[in-house]
Amino acid sequence: QVQLVESGGGLVQTGGSLRLSCAASGRTFSGYVMGWFRQAPGKEREFVASINRSGGTTSYADSVKGRFTISRDNAKNTVSLQMNSLKPEDTATYYCAARFVTRGEYDFWGQGTQVTVSS
Repeated sequence: QVQLVESGGGLVQTGGSLRLSCAASGRTFSGYVMGWFRQAPGKEREFVASINRSGGTTSYADSVKGRFTISRDNAKNTVSLQMNSLKPEDTATYYCAARFVTRGEYDFWGQGTQVTVSS
């Protein structure tokens, strides 16, 4: 099992930037595919970005492609989400998640960090 703790959320103006971090502990961090998800009030949780175990392959939701960048540092057991050109529609609680490469489901989740983008 891996434990995940997000940080870095806050209030930012439209067009601004934030960098979210996820600190992982527990079993071998490098063995997990990592992802970022977000959920706004009254809306379903949505996929934001993912990164494979080595960090060489990333995937992004169309809504954030070109603006967000996911990265990982396996030596530090961290995953980051650099968010640029933020829009009000990016406002949500952002969650870090982990899954085994052999599973399609993300089994481990952080508690979330709030991102608010003012218009």
